[in-house]
Amino acid sequence: MLSADELLAGGTITYEVDVPPEILSPGEGASSPLKSGAVRLRPLTVGDMQLIQRAARERDALVGLLMVHKALVEPPLSVQQVGMLHVGLVQFLLREVNRISGIDAGLDHFKASASEPIARAAHILAREFGWTPQEVNELTLGQILLHLQMLSEKSAT
Repeated sequence: MLSADELLAGGTITYEVDVPPEILSPGEGASSPLKSGAVRLRPLTVGDMQLIQRAARERDALVGLLMVHKALVEPPLSVQQVGMLHVGLVQFLLREVNRISGIDAGLDHFKASASEPIARAAHILAREFGWTPQEVNELTLGQILLHLQMLSEKSAT
């Protein structure tokens, strides 16, 4: 059996992640002035994720930036500095953070989630009514079913 210390130790391990030159300087190809380098990341804890969710409650786009900020041990960057990184680099780092944190969801997971009835209903409502994902998320199941029924009746007439 694992001890409590052994279970908790996983959250304190750091990982050196190589960042390839094509990620650091996309579009430059082999002529990139930047060579590959490494960063040091740590896995996110449940406490980190709760804090990130609270901080980004109003702005979903902040979640990824805050995840990278919390996990990036070396070099340390402020949230503002992480926001200044190019999108491809942030996506690369976020994939690595997800992987080392054990929250790496594969493509099959996303395909399965997208085929769930509630996800399909949310997509239909967003498309038909022009609602944002946040607006759809605020609907109760009863409201979703009511709007779907209304759309069904409208298309039958």
